[in-house]
Amino acid sequence: MVRSYYKTYALPVIITRSSNNYGPYHYPEKVIPLFITNALQDRKLPLYGDGKNVRDWLYVEDNCAGIDAVLRRGREGEVYNIAGESEKQNIEITKIVLKELGKPETLIEFVKDHDRRYSLDCSKLKKMGWKPRVGFEEGIRRTVRWYQENRQWWEKIKEKQKEFKQFYADWYSR
Repeated sequence: MVRSYYKTYALPVIITRSSNNYGPYHYPEKVIPLFITNALQDRKLPLYGDGKNVRDWLYVEDNCAGIDAVLRRGREGEVYNIAGESEKQNIEITKIVLKELGKPETLIEFVKDHDRRYSLDCSKLKKMGWKPRVGFEEGIRRTVRWYQENRQWWEKIKEKQKEFKQFYADWYSR
């Protein structure tokens, strides 16, 4: 739709598409913060299927730098993929989080399957000089540390989510 407005009305647009982001302030229902916060609370980590689902991960600061690069050097009407070039299976991420927190793998709970793979080619953006600066291992350590140090932020959100789910469960059970 955005591209059609560029072509039809010459609306000055640039489109970015990013691979999965992670880092501080990531909403706790998403996989990495969910696994970190659940592990911190000694709750199960719901892992889809066999855990071999693949995602490309991009640290949030690298995503912001990619958007900045596109805003400064991108061409109107173009589409730029911003990718971390760090594909990981969900089981790998789960085990990394548990290891970082010193938690047992018995917290893993396999649940119904989900999409198998998401990935992007960011070669166009790399030609403009951008590349991810934070590797997955460093980014996940920063992220785990942030959630450890900011429990009050995510605990409040998770409590509200719990209340919201209970409200709807009660509503639909009438």
